[in-house]
Amino acid sequence: MNSVIIYGSHYGTTKRYAEKFSEMTKIPVVNYKDIKNLSEYDLIIHFGGLYAGGVKGLKNTIKALNGNQRLVIVTVGLADVTDKENTDSISKSISRQVPENILKNTAVFHLRGGIDYEKLNFKHRTMMTLLYNKAKNLPEDKKTAEVRAMIDTYNSKVDFVDYSSLNQIMDYVQKIRCEP
Repeated sequence: MNSVIIYGSHYGTTKRYAEKFSEMTKIPVVNYKDIKNLSEYDLIIHFGGLYAGGVKGLKNTIKALNGNQRLVIVTVGLADVTDKENTDSISKSISRQVPENILKNTAVFHLRGGIDYEKLNFKHRTMMTLLYNKAKNLPEDKKTAEVRAMIDTYNSKVDFVDYSSLNQIMDYVQKIRCEP
């Protein structure tokens, strides 16, 4: 099965995961900006950072599909991926980016990334400041675990990267690559 890993990363966390997964699987890895046509691939694994409700680079990957391929989407963000409310929200966002006919045959995985406020561009820093100001003024009973975590880590550097979380994706990919 001819496979490729595509990544969309703004600050590097998603790229780290994609490169580590490439190292683990020996599947080549490429930036989403460098893809034009994916017709030669049977399996496309898209690692995308979560930004403003979207998965970085996923739109390009979807446009380059020919319709007969297997797609695996791996999201990377700050949200706690063990919290069902968070993963449901991410899944809803993905459903707005991916047509239903593609999504129904797509596996989706969620990984936790990180943030370094010093490296944020002006737009992202402003967005996070606005979110923080809104979140800190919420009544305590309205603050979810994710909101509290964002408040606690605001304006600092956090890294939740866990390469062992790639094992679940590797198991899935190995399984489908062995299918007849």
